[in-house]
Amino acid sequence: MSVAVHLRVVSLAERPDLASAMLTMESTWPAYVRAEPLLINWAFERHPEHQLVVLDGEGDDERVIARAASVPFAWDGDVDSLPDTGWDEVLRQSMLDTYAGRELTAVCALEIAVVPGSQARNLSSRTLVALNDNARRFGFADLMAPVRPSNKHAEPETSITDYTARTRSDGLPADAWLRVHVREGGQIIKVCPVSMAIAGSLAQWRGWTGLPFDTDGPVAVPGALTLVEVSVKHDRAVYIEPNVWIRHRLTT
Repeated sequence: MSVAVHLRVVSLAERPDLASAMLTMESTWPAYVRAEPLLINWAFERHPEHQLVVLDGEGDDERVIARAASVPFAWDGDVDSLPDTGWDEVLRQSMLDTYAGRELTAVCALEIAVVPGSQARNLSSRTLVALNDNARRFGFADLMAPVRPSNKHAEPETSITDYTARTRSDGLPADAWLRVHVREGGQIIKVCPVSMAIAGSLAQWRGWTGLPFDTDGPVAVPGALTLVEVSVKHDRAVYIEPNVWIRHRLTT
């Protein structure tokens, strides 16, 4: 597959040697957004054909400049059955469905990330197109995505429902990343209120953010889409990240 001149898209099934480079690629994800490594490693090993990397350069100059991770899962086509615990749950569901031998009927995008400084090349949109094309090539009719709105972090106290409902004068979503999905044919179908739950000690949160975390209650954290709840007494802080479920129909 090719997304632009001089750029190449390959899967880990084609290039298993790129797994480490894909995982360690620099990205703009906050340090506290941490997926369960055992599940990620399982997805890479069991479904490498759904893990994509965008390469720039050749030979010794070859480097990963974008990545797209996804997993197939058994979906009945009912929007209401998509889990409110989106990102966390669909990865677990993919594992359960795979081992149970269920028919895997849809693909769920887990992440699209671009190396900082490369966004001007429209790589996010091109990588999304490549992910859709890859799922279509394997015969899937739908690509689902619990999408992380790119500008929501600037308004952590705004509800995800109100934020998602905002549109521009042309009718497209006000949020830039949601807008990319809609332009590529995606349909916003519902809010995913508890897509990822991240808990840690106060020392962990201080290390991730550089903030003191010395007061009980909600704290605004750079990059977080909602406020982080802090309990000094229990030496714990919890972040619940909401996403937005988007459906890409891959057949016409």
